[in-house]
Amino acid sequence: MIEICRLTKRQVEPSKHKLPKQLEQVKVFAKAVGHGIGTIDFVEKIAEMEEDEYLNTVKKCGPYAQFKLGNLSRYFEIEIFPEHLKKLESQMPESNLRKLLFSLKDGYLVIRKRI
Repeated sequence: MIEICRLTKRQVEPSKHKLPKQLEQVKVFAKAVGHGIGTIDFVEKIAEMEEDEYLNTVKKCGPYAQFKLGNLSRYFEIEIFPEHLKKLESQMPESNLRKLLFSLKDGYLVIRKRI
């Protein structure tokens, strides 16, 4: 199964222990700047598709799109930024995947292959 996730929001896990307000703010700030205290969830799953459907779509794409989207088999996760969409636009056939990719208004997308 292939998951398509949008990364636009930062959501911080609530503390397991009740912290004073000031310490909770420090924790949120530390996570936001990448100090690695806990986990930040940036992912919002927006769709799933069967792997066969994904691969069939990629086969119909132009060379750059085949390279960019085809790397999912190798790395199990690929990121699609707005600058990638500009290159992909002329190389992708009409498909569910294309509709999802071009629905991006802010942030970026991650395509994941579940193992």
